[in-house]
Amino acid sequence: MGEIVGLTASDGQELDAYVSQPSNEPIAGLVVIQEAFGVNHHIRSVAGSYAKDGFLAVAPALFDRIERGVELGYGGADLQKGIALARRIDPPDATTDVAVALEYLSKHGAKKCGVIGYCFGGTMAWLSATRLNPDAVVGYYGGNIASFAQENPHCPVMLHFGTLDKHIPKEGIDRVHTLHPEVQIFWYEADHGFNCDERASYNAVAAKQARDRSLEFLKKHLGK
Repeated sequence: MGEIVGLTASDGQELDAYVSQPSNEPIAGLVVIQEAFGVNHHIRSVAGSYAKDGFLAVAPALFDRIERGVELGYGGADLQKGIALARRIDPPDATTDVAVALEYLSKHGAKKCGVIGYCFGGTMAWLSATRLNPDAVVGYYGGNIASFAQENPHCPVMLHFGTLDKHIPKEGIDRVHTLHPEVQIFWYEADHGFNCDERASYNAVAAKQARDRSLEFLKKHLGK
């Protein structure tokens, strides 16, 4: 079980964050960035799973700038609300909130810190790599990464995408690969949101393969 802590960003914005502790001394710190549905059950479970693997995991509530306590499902009105909220988030503000989550990890004993993000959080993971100073970054199906392809990451980056994902044109990701050949990009025969076992698009085979790769990557770059 995790706990909710309060954070204060550098601009004075207060936000909540879900923290999941490993059973022993952490391998490293890991910021888990939400989808467009808030720090919901799925994102908390992702943080918990990485805590079981030895990371001190923190999931900042990036929607707190607009509406506090957002926790949505994946269909109907919740889906529409999540999309609307994500569109209202200013990337520089969200990056500021990721920065304070990284600071939290450093202050609580993490010598190295990484970022992993999904959907909306996948794009924010990319911006964390280009605008902040984490030690490694993983992004899943970030729909707007191509819009920031000209920005240069400051750390190793791994990205995951689905070939069936109509939200993310492949040519945009190919451009990212052309500009940043050092970035590891993997494609799976899966749709958008394939990692989330609470979505209809969940793909167990792709989710396991992507997570295995992500865990190996994070341990390599964040391990002692």
